Amino acid sequence: MPKPYSLDLRQKIVKAYDRGDLSQRSLAKQFGVAKSFVQKLLKQRRETGSIAPKVREEQTPPKLNDDHRIILAQLVEATNDATLAELCHQIHEKTGVRVGTTTMHNTLKQMNLTVKKNVLP
Repeated sequence: MPKPYSLDLRQKIVKAYDRGDLSQRSLAKQFGVAKSFVQKLLKQRRETGSIAPKVREEQTPPKLNDDHRIILAQLVEATNDATLAELCHQIHEKTGVRVGTTTMHNTLKQMNLTVKKNVLP
């Protein structure tokens, strides 16, 4: 996960904006940030009075819960040569939960599960 921009950079952007001689687009270009970041920073200051990075209060829960992971472990054991895409399809059939191959890869990695490809003779 990317780190938030420093408070120092945020202060420089706001100070330059308050001088009134640059547009938001020009500020973004000058400081090497996205225009949307400048917009969000100014909006945050307007609404909260603070320009400090927001602190994430809650982690997004995983798409595959403990019950899904048990089923996934069974699927990997039964079809150890399945591709990530095949496992995504199988877990959807069993649980109704759709996940992408990246989520499947990360979940397997967290569970210390690997899939081995069968090598043709």
